Parts: sequence; structure tokens; C-alpha cells
Amino acid sequence: MELFRQRIEDLKAEINKHNKLYYEQDNPSISDFEYDEMFRELKQLETMYPEYATSDSPTQKVGSKVSENFKEVKHKYRLYSLDNSNNFEDLKHWYERIQKEYPTEKIEVVSELKIDGLACALSYKNGKLEIGATRGDGIFGEVITDNIKQIKNIPQKLRDNINIEVRGEVYMPVSSFEKLNGKQKETGGKEFANPRNAAAGSLRQDNAEITGQRDLRFFAYAAVFPDNNSPKTHYEILNLLKVQGFTVNENVKLNNNIESVENYCKDWEFERHKLDYATDGVVVKINDVSKQNELGYTARAPKWATAFKFPPEEIETELLDIELSVGKTGALTPVAILKPVQLAGTIVKRASLHNFDEIQRLEINKGNKVIIKKAAEIIPKVIKKANNTENYGIFPQPEICPVCGAKLVKPEGEVILYCPNNNSCPAQIKGRIEYWCSKEGMDIDGLGESIVDDAVDKGIIKDISDIYKLTESDLMKLDLIKEKSAQNLLKSIEESKTRTLKRFITALSIKLVGKETAELIANELLSLDKIMSAKIEELTAIDGIGEKVAQSVVDFFSKEENKILIEKLIKNGVVPQKADNLKISDKLKNMTFVITGTLSKPRIDFETLIKSYGGKISSSVSKKTNYVLCGENPGSKFDKASSLGVIILNEEDFRRLVDE
Repeated sequence: MELFRQRIEDLKAEINKHNKLYYEQDNPSISDFEYDEMFRELKQLETMYPEYATSDSPTQKVGSKVSENFKEVKHKYRLYSLDNSNNFEDLKHWYERIQKEYPTEKIEVVSELKIDGLACALSYKNGKLEIGATRGDGIFGEVITDNIKQIKNIPQKLRDNINIEVRGEVYMPVSSFEKLNGKQKETGGKEFANPRNAAAGSLRQDNAEITGQRDLRFFAYAAVFPDNNSPKTHYEILNLLKVQGFTVNENVKLNNNIESVENYCKDWEFERHKLDYATDGVVVKINDVSKQNELGYTARAPKWATAFKFPPEEIETELLDIELSVGKTGALTPVAILKPVQLAGTIVKRASLHNFDEIQRLEINKGNKVIIKKAAEIIPKVIKKANNTENYGIFPQPEICPVCGAKLVKPEGEVILYCPNNNSCPAQIKGRIEYWCSKEGMDIDGLGESIVDDAVDKGIIKDISDIYKLTESDLMKLDLIKEKSAQNLLKSIEESKTRTLKRFITALSIKLVGKETAELIANELLSLDKIMSAKIEELTAIDGIGEKVAQSVVDFFSKEENKILIEKLIKNGVVPQKADNLKISDKLKNMTFVITGTLSKPRIDFETLIKSYGGKISSSVSKKTNYVLCGENPGSKFDKASSLGVIILNEEDFRRLVDE
């Protein structure tokens, strides 16, 4: 039983991580199919062992939390997610359950293509657009009204003066996505991974003018009628939306039985690649609105609808070459160069091979036929060698850096090869400068890959400190820079001088230190001087920092060249701000808190308060936990705290503890 409880906890943590990547960071790392399989397993285990099911499980929630960059709004009518049918047997079972509820009636269903974009809710009062919001977690969304108004096919005034809330998907056409990425590459901007990411990133801009410059579109697929004047069927609602001025997907079909739905899904599995928008499945809904109301909802999804997901595509192609890429920390990554092939709607020419252990496992070399697929229908990946392919041996592990010729090293216990020539290898220098300027780093808009390559090749930038010595004259020597863009870039460089300490530490490209780890260190040690002089014991005392990370940080700051680099940055006016000015006292110093259950305010408010008093937040209960702050329906963390004898606080207890 303990094994199943642990598996449920592991699945919840993994799914929450991928929810954050998908909904908050617009950066999915696994395929929808892989995500759905994890989600399905979790639902099944929670059904089998309900004593381990908790209210904070992903199976009980929709989407993810609202970004702090936007004003929050509570939806008048909750937005739900959809349960998935990953095969035709699942689809039939869903239909049969509905049919059992109405054994003597004919059940009509509507089939619609599932658009891969960003779900939004648009509220109209007397026919005028009042609020545009993202779905968020289904209960609270982000107010993006000004940005929504930039989308040309969203009407700001309806034909009739009606009150209505319209749901739909904001998307970017594939052709527009390709043009945008081409432009981003030319100007050194960030390229988007896929059309959905481009749509989400373009819609969630602080500056609505940027949204207006991107080619975004909207498909309406549902509506709520506050005045109780809803049409009787979903199909009629779609027609009403068209009359009011909305674009409704033209490939909607009314079906009399589940067999015709199955045929619809089979047809579109391949035909979808001819469309100028991304679609990853089919949404099937009961047509009769009164039956929808009778069937109702689970905690996260309507019972009267399901999403049939297209299976992930796999295809065979030829491995033409293996290219070696050197990253900002010197890590060597093998990249498969492929005979171009159409996969999931795009031409694939390259795919990651991760590391040389993976090449050994796959037993591949140049000339082999291989099977590739797309993770998250985004990232091409070699999954195996094709059957009956000739034996070309295994691609040999290199001994020297392909860029600078230094002898490669492989740290004990790691699978990655590294170039140790950190300060002279051109690939590492360029990679570190690009990362320093990135959104995760110091966020210097306009200093992208192409411009960095040109600046390093021409000797204008030799390391990151040189960025802060650039003049307009220097920038005008670069091929892609014009006078106006040079002025904008210099302004962005100046603004970056006072970024937060956590951004500064992140941007230094310290091995094993990403933005979350940098935040832990910055919030605990509070100043650059303390971080630079920190011992391994001080760093490992920080909850979430292990010995390998601590050793990497100490090694970085002990190198003379890195000390000199930081001195040059400070001399050039870079002054990292202390830990987001978060800490106000040491009242809770060295105390670790775990928060669980539903509280009177958003969880982030309590986390911020604890950190401001010097406390630490952990995601799991252990013997090192000092307090567990519990709201309503706390779940398994409450049980574990009780079993370990950890002090459990309610909100009143907590406020007494901090005297607030």
C-alpha cells in the first residue's frame, strides 16, 4: 500500500511540474501523449486507493496558477478542462456511459477540431466587449483585455446588444509562426518552439502593441448566456456565434452516432497537416444543452464532453550526420542531422541525441535509418534504429572539443562530456553571452544569437562585461544593427544593470545552477559578497541545495578569472539588487515550512511572508520540517506531519507565530 501512496505522490509532483512548464512558462518538455498517460495512471490509482486522493491533486484542478505579471480576475462562470480519450475504445466507452443515462433517446454529438492555442473567456455586456481573460486555473484568470482587442477577428461590438460570455482559443497560423521565427532569427530575438508557444507568448505581453504586431486569430467554440436565453443545442450556439461576428471553425460536424465520430477522427488524423493551424485532436460534445446541464461536471471536466487525442507520429528517415554542439557550460551535445522528412506538420532536419550514452544505447551511426518522433509534437527525437538497417557501427565518442580542440573531460558520475576550456572556447563564450542576455538571465532585449555571434567574431564583445562598455559606434559595426535598434539596445543594456541578485546569479551560467536554485541562494545569503565567499557547509544548509550544486558554486567563485569578471561587471555599473528586497527580519530564520490545503489567501502570499521573516519553504514533509501550515482539506502532508511529530499550524496559529 505504501508503494502505491508513494507512486501517487510522485505522479502528482511530476504532473504539477509539467503543468507549470506548459501553462505558466509556455515551454512543454514532454508530449501530450506522455502527459496524458501519467494523468491517466494517477486517476486510476486515486480511484483504486481513494484514501490517498487529495483535494490538491492535478486530477481535481484545471490548468495552472495565474501569472503575477497580470491582474487577476475571478471568472463568473468556471472554465473547465477536458478528459481525454486516447483511443477509439475510450471514446466508445464515454459514449456508452452517456447512452445509459438516456436509453430511449437518440444522442447527437458535435465533433470539432481541438485547436492548439490558448483558451480565453470574453465577457460582453449589452453587446460590447468588457473583459478578456485567460483560463488560468479555471476559477481565476489573467486580465488581458487590451491584448485581446488587438486580435482582428474578435469583435469588440456584437451584432445584437446581448449579454454573453464567449469561450474560444487564441492561436497563431502556422505560416505566420514561421514568418515570426524567421524575423526573430534575423534580428537576434528568441525563436518560439511551436505555434502554441508563439500565440501564448504574443498574447501575454505587457505591451499590447507587441500583441498587435503578431498575427493572432481566434476560434469561438462555446458560450454562456447569463440571461438564460441559450439556444437548445450546441450546434445552434455555434451558429449564433457566427451571426454575432465570431469566427467558428468550419470543420465542425454534427454526428448521429459514435461510428461517424470515429470516421471524423480518422479522416483528420492525417488531413490536419494541410491546415494552417495546429490541432492535436478532436473535441466531442453532447449536442443537447439540457442534457449537458443534467450530466454536469467532475471536479475538473464536463461529463458531457471528451477530447480524442491523435496518436503521436513516428516516421523513418536517414541519419546523414551527427553534429557536435558545445553549450555555455562546455557540455557537448550530439545532434542528429537527418534527411528532411515531414513529421506532425513540419519538415524535420535535426533531432537531439542528448549524450553519447544515448548513442551507445541506440547503436547508431551516420548512414543508419532511424525512427523519429516529436516530444510534445515540438521537439524531434530519435527513438530507435529502424529494422533491417545496415550495420554502420556506433558513432565514436570524441576526445577533443570540435570548436577549440581542447581535450574533453567526463566528470565522475556524469554522462555528459565537457570542454574544460571555459574562457577561450568560442562556443562557450557565445553561449554564456547569449544566456546572460536571455529572459531567464539579465533580460537584455535585442542582443540575440545572431548579433552575439557577429559581435564575438568581430572582437567587439570578448566576455559579458564588454556588453556594458558598448557604444553606438560599436553597435553600428554589426551587420544586423541600425541606428534606432542600436539606441534601443543601449537603453536595454542600461536597464539591466540593476536586475535582481537571483537574475545575476542565474545569468552567470554556473554549472548546475538554474533560476530556481539561484533564487534559493539569493534569498538565503542576500548579497553577492556572501555568495562569493560562501563555504560548502553554508550552501548545503539551504533547503534544496545539494552537495554537487554547492561544490559547483564554490568552484566557480574560487576561480580567479571569474572573480576578475565580476569585478569588471561591477566596475561597469552592474549592481545586482539584494534578493528582491524580500527579507525584513530573522524571526523565522532556519525554520522550514510546508504549506498544504486551501487557505484564506493565495499560497504565494504565505510563502512570501515566511520568506520575508527569513523562513524557508519546502514542497515535502520530512524530519527537517519545523512547521506544516494547514488549510482546509490538507491531504497526505497532514498525515505525514502527524506521523513524524511535526508541529501543525492553522492560520490563526501561524499569525500568532509571526505576530501579524
